[in-house]
Amino acid sequence: MAEAKIGVIGGSGLYQMEGLSDIEEVELNTPFGEPSDIVTIGTLQSTRVAFLPRHGRGHHISPAELPARANIYALKSLGVEHIISISAVGSLKEDIHPLDLVVPDQLIDRTSSRANTFFGRGLVAHVGFADPFCPALSRILYEAARTAAANVHQGGTCVVIEGPTFSTRAESFLYRSWGASVVGMTTLPEAKLAREAEICYATLAFVTDYDCWHQSEESVTVEMVIANLQRSVETAKGTVKTAIGQIPERRECQCATALKDAIITSPEHIPAYLKKDLALLIGKYTE
Repeated sequence: MAEAKIGVIGGSGLYQMEGLSDIEEVELNTPFGEPSDIVTIGTLQSTRVAFLPRHGRGHHISPAELPARANIYALKSLGVEHIISISAVGSLKEDIHPLDLVVPDQLIDRTSSRANTFFGRGLVAHVGFADPFCPALSRILYEAARTAAANVHQGGTCVVIEGPTFSTRAESFLYRSWGASVVGMTTLPEAKLAREAEICYATLAFVTDYDCWHQSEESVTVEMVIANLQRSVETAKGTVKTAIGQIPERRECQCATALKDAIITSPEHIPAYLKKDLALLIGKYTE
């Protein structure tokens, strides 16, 4: 089976990845259904990379309907150890301008209807999530963005809302009062699932608008988002390509052992079908 150690999940505006050679297209199925689309695997800078368009080619999957568990499981099944997530966000701060890039280091979860764990149904696991993004991978993304001459912000809190509607003005002011930097719709539950799957995960967020709080700017519209997406996507691609070349072979962060002490259920009490379905994630801890 095809393998890749680095995965890229493309968000709005990024549905394919140029520059790949020796390309394979892989159709996958998982215990959680099919992922958003076919996974494209190719070589970039001597590294095998798996690319998955989050919303599917043609952008036909809404944020709340994304098969996030299937997406992360599918990438894990290919051997992926690092995921670079690309997403579009709105700015909640005056000094974070449209067309800027942000590599956030914190999250606030405002979603309400999404399956956000691989566990449950007879298997209890409590994974640490105090720092939701891999610090090593985030640092690489930030430096790569600087190399690409982008106006990039290191750190900051991303509020993840349910969508698909944008925030109300009251909500936008609320998120600003919390000190949040940007607002988006897709980083969760991806980040939680990646941690459960012991995959390093970091987000490169490109800013398309000022949400709706800014008094002297037009409130966010789809037309505005699309226009700025088209202007930002090449910078995002360049940043990702540079970052991929900097990711080390050996992982020294805690992401790789996130499940080590997280599984509370005794192995003999884990249902057999779960042991089978989740062997990819828990096998080394339950055998």
